[in-house]
Amino acid sequence: MAQQPLVSDDLWEAIEPLLPRRPLQPKGGRPWVSDRAALGGIISVLQTGIPWKRLPTELGYGSGITCWRRVREWQAAGVWERLDRVILNWLGDEGAIDWERASPDSTSVRAKRGARPPGGTPPIAASSARSTP
Repeated sequence: MAQQPLVSDDLWEAIEPLLPRRPLQPKGGRPWVSDRAALGGIISVLQTGIPWKRLPTELGYGSGITCWRRVREWQAAGVWERLDRVILNWLGDEGAIDWERASPDSTSVRAKRGARPPGGTPPIAASSARSTP
């Protein structure tokens, strides 16, 4: 039985435009592992929980360190944040998200430190009541 690819064609079509372009290597060197293969390695590590260094190169994803570097590069380029929006829009268009059950929290809505409450803070004044022992 043939193994299903971790990165489907539909998913790859959504992700590919978000990835930064690689410059050509005029001096040659080892060829780059394709972004699609590296993404497959990233998904494999996340699904199995194995350490990056233990990702088998025989799977065709490149080394675990290569996949880890792509995670780091793509994070710095903002790929994951843009991908999150694309996938949510995609699922929303398909009607696959029940927004009635959605609940925003600090992972989806930024909680600003030191922000003033909507009504402001009520002033505190001295109380004329006697304190009890």
